[in-house]
Amino acid sequence: MKLKIGTPEHFKWLKGIVATTIILNVIDGILTIMWVFSGRATEANPLMSQLIEANPVLFISVKMALVFLGTILLWRLRQRALAVIGIFVAFMVYYAVLIYHLSEMNLHLIGRLFD
Repeated sequence: MKLKIGTPEHFKWLKGIVATTIILNVIDGILTIMWVFSGRATEANPLMSQLIEANPVLFISVKMALVFLGTILLWRLRQRALAVIGIFVAFMVYYAVLIYHLSEMNLHLIGRLFD
């Protein structure tokens, strides 16, 4: 027996979380390209690492497409508890990645002040 969850109000909030996840993915992609081409970082995913070096536009396109397709799948299954958990996990991962990007930016900016 599959437990169905959610009310229209819950799904309204969940839709905002899905949209925010997609936006965070785009920001992550742009910042990753910036870090990689400035020589301050490398892409952790080996397949995406090859792609970013070969073609940054294709890298961001593939990254956006994969996350977008994943969120569409989770959204379609939103009445299942596991899909809702998946949406929240994806959001938290991209939120943590954004915090990491911002903390690294701050550290690099502080370092430049003392150069």
